[in-house]
Amino acid sequence: MTDMTQAAGLADAAKAAETNAAISCQPGTGFADETANHYRFLADIPVRLSVEVGAVSLKLSEIMDLEEGSVVELGRQATDLLDINVNGTLVARGEVVTIDGRFGIRVAEVISNQVAGTKVERRA
Repeated sequence: MTDMTQAAGLADAAKAAETNAAISCQPGTGFADETANHYRFLADIPVRLSVEVGAVSLKLSEIMDLEEGSVVELGRQATDLLDINVNGTLVARGEVVTIDGRFGIRVAEVISNQVAGTKVERRA
């Protein structure tokens, strides 16, 4: 079984490294290119992006009583932003939009989780 617990942190670290390198490096030092290339290998790693509309805890008997047409009230207000998760880690919040008859999500807020402290662990 694959351990994906740090995959979201790695993706965040790669994005932050490229952003920080582009912002903080002086032209001609080569540091920005070096840092960006170092994390570029992460770009092709597949991750699971999911959007959580809401959640509720139910007893098994309540779930067994559900039938077609039943409504389950979720623990979130209709006006609240939805959670955008990458591999189960909250990375942003957004709102539902429709694009050509399909659902989409507009990112309204990106969650900052201090990527500077993220450690990348190598496994043999």
